[in-house]
Amino acid sequence: MESTHGIKFKDKVGYALGDTAGLLTNAVVTTFQMKFYTDFLGMTGGYAAILLLVARIWDAINDPVWGSFVDSRKPTKHGRFRPYILGAAIPYAIASVLMFAPFLKNGNPTTVVILAAVTYIFYGMMYTGTNIPYGSLASVITDDEIERSSLSLWRSIGAGLGGLPGQIILPMIVYTTNKDTGVKSFDGNKLFIAIILLSVFSALTYFIHFKMTKERVTVSAAQKSGNYNFFRTLKDLVHNKEFIVVSIVSMLLIAYQYYTQTCYNYLFDNVYGNGGLYTFVTVCTYLPMAMFIPFMAKLIRRFGKKEICSAGLAFSALANLIAFGIRGTSLAANPYVFLVACFLSGAGMTFLVLEVWAIVMDVIDYHELRTGRHEEGTCFSVFTFMRKLGQTLAGTGTAVLIEKIGYDSELASSGIRQSTAVLSKIYDISTLVPAITLLIMFVTLAFGYKFGKKNLEVMHQELNAHRAAEKQKPAEN
Repeated sequence: MESTHGIKFKDKVGYALGDTAGLLTNAVVTTFQMKFYTDFLGMTGGYAAILLLVARIWDAINDPVWGSFVDSRKPTKHGRFRPYILGAAIPYAIASVLMFAPFLKNGNPTTVVILAAVTYIFYGMMYTGTNIPYGSLASVITDDEIERSSLSLWRSIGAGLGGLPGQIILPMIVYTTNKDTGVKSFDGNKLFIAIILLSVFSALTYFIHFKMTKERVTVSAAQKSGNYNFFRTLKDLVHNKEFIVVSIVSMLLIAYQYYTQTCYNYLFDNVYGNGGLYTFVTVCTYLPMAMFIPFMAKLIRRFGKKEICSAGLAFSALANLIAFGIRGTSLAANPYVFLVACFLSGAGMTFLVLEVWAIVMDVIDYHELRTGRHEEGTCFSVFTFMRKLGQTLAGTGTAVLIEKIGYDSELASSGIRQSTAVLSKIYDISTLVPAITLLIMFVTLAFGYKFGKKNLEVMHQELNAHRAAEKQKPAEN
């Protein structure tokens, strides 16, 4: 077995580019999907909720299916995961384009919903095709805890770069001012041109990612011989409390991210009358991340991943509660005050966002220690299944809330302002729901997850001893 650690700068950049490639188009989906459906296609919130519920449930189910397939295959000369990422890159780009194609818009509401559902389901399956092996890849690039934290950090950097066009540039481009009313409205045709360009860059970036990464950690002898059983693995994961806790926290994290990205679009477009200001939400979210990145390794060594992530969640929850508490005041009417709240919330969220992938690798290692089996693909696919449930919760929940508060998609598509009561409710759901979500995440991680700094060190010592013993078995036979 060759060295399983000692990664270089090339490995980190190459790994980061995998998430850059995925987020180039996925960030557009998370940011503009609901606006595209309601304001361009003319769907009601109810129709959108049903579509997202069905599509995302299937998308979530598809993850373990694909993960178990990857784990059951023997490694190729290019490794266990990298070939699947490359193979799905072009289909994923095509699916991204189809999701925002103007032909989805026609006079028949039923046809619109069906076409939107088909293209979104296809998109979800292709994203799974790249994302499951990509997420599993980190566990075979290195087995060193600090290096994995570094990869998690670089993945977050890659995600941030991939999200820049969709979250910062496009909000300033895809809104057109109505000449009659003077109100800015969403323009799906502009978005379609942008998604074509981003999809091409996505496929190219996946190719570069493939060339720059290397798999170092080999699989066990049992797996090489084909000894794999999905249901056995699933049973073991269900009984792995730490895996369940981390999966729930990550599910709520992705739900929080998807929900706020969608809700803030409605907030700035309708309440503050300038959808382009959403760009600064992304800046306020990622700026704290850039500030903390140079210190993350030292903070992890000093305090531990669980400890700093828990504290950050509590701080973010407080920032959102304060934002909700000032509703109805002149402060709440000022978009720049809200952006300050976004900055504070982003500062607290930074730790979990940067370390979540390192934490999930820890619990996948714990699965290996418990079972003696390398099953990264299946473990990660079940983990992403939970994250997809978070997307489903956020997408369906947002659509239902938009419908319940009385948002009128016909007014929006005509460039007419919503009622004062609706605007007030948009602000409420943009602050209170995130605050509650963050509080639940804090309690779950702080009191439900046992691998604080000391316990994690003990677990990795035991795992290293187990791996050393495993390597000696062939020699003994």
